[in-house]
Amino acid sequence: MIKRILLVLLVATTLSAQQLKVPDAEQFVGGPKGLPLAGESLERRTSEVSALLRCPVCQGLSVADSPSEMAVNMKGQVRELLARGYTEEQILKYFELSYGQFVLLKPKFQGVNTLVWLLPILALALGVAVVWMKLRKLEQAPAAKPAADAEEADPYLAKVRDLVNGGKR
Repeated sequence: MIKRILLVLLVATTLSAQQLKVPDAEQFVGGPKGLPLAGESLERRTSEVSALLRCPVCQGLSVADSPSEMAVNMKGQVRELLARGYTEEQILKYFELSYGQFVLLKPKFQGVNTLVWLLPILALALGVAVVWMKLRKLEQAPAAKPAADAEEADPYLAKVRDLVNGGKR
């Protein structure tokens, strides 16, 4: 009787542990498409791929540069996926599906990100166009009239000059 109860408990805990299992990358991006890595090449590729991912905690650092526990865990996931044979593209897609496009240090050129890439270029072009138009207007401005012509055209100026000079011209 006790053996039967222990067996039922063992089966129940095994089934519940399988249901709580973290989703595998294979569910998101399919099976590995590359060759499994090991040794020095695994460490090198882990650093390269981790440098393409943004740390969700530090936000200004890549996973490769961040000292946070989250970044260390993500780097461990990258190492595990590379060791299993996943490619860089598959790993980046896996993290993008898990965390969103924010996790990529180099955003894709699509959707709202298109504005992020194009607005600075458009603002620069608009600034150059405004400066160019202002310079053209300055070049085309009429030459200043001589002082004598200005006096004749403005009787008030002539009267002020007469008063300042004491009535002498």
